[in-house]
Formats: sequence, structure tokens, C-alpha cells
Amino acid sequence: MSLISELNLKIDDFVDHGRSKHIETKFHFLRDQVSKGTIRLKHYRTDLQLADIMTKALKANRFKLLRNMLGGAYLI
Repeated sequence: MSLISELNLKIDDFVDHGRSKHIETKFHFLRDQVSKGTIRLKHYRTDLQLADIMTKALKANRFKLLRNMLGGAYLI
């Protein structure tokens, strides 16, 4: 299983708030899975973040690049 991450998770920067307990639980779960080798973190440059195609307005050339990376079909 590969987890694509743009963020570097740092436990030292974690601030404990009552509302953030679920985040702490998820962080520790992911950290444990990485240490077991179940999940492999892979860094992608900012300009190659596939989620951008769904969340940002992109220029045509960048949209086409990300669409091709996703294996999208040409409709036109």
C-alpha cells in the first residue's frame, strides 16, 4: 500500500486539544503502519499533487498532465 503525502508529519509540533484526539489516533496508527512496512510514504512535488485536479482551478496544460497521471480518458 502506498500513501502519497505532501506533508511531513511531525509529532514534536503536535498540540494536544480535546478536539484533536482523533487526529492523534490517526497519526499514531499511520506511524505504526509505516514502521511495520504496511504503508510506504512517497513524496510528490507540489506541482504533481493529483488531488489538485479536483480542488483547484488549473491551467489546461497542468490539468492534462494530472489527468494523464490519473489515467483519465479523453472526452473531446
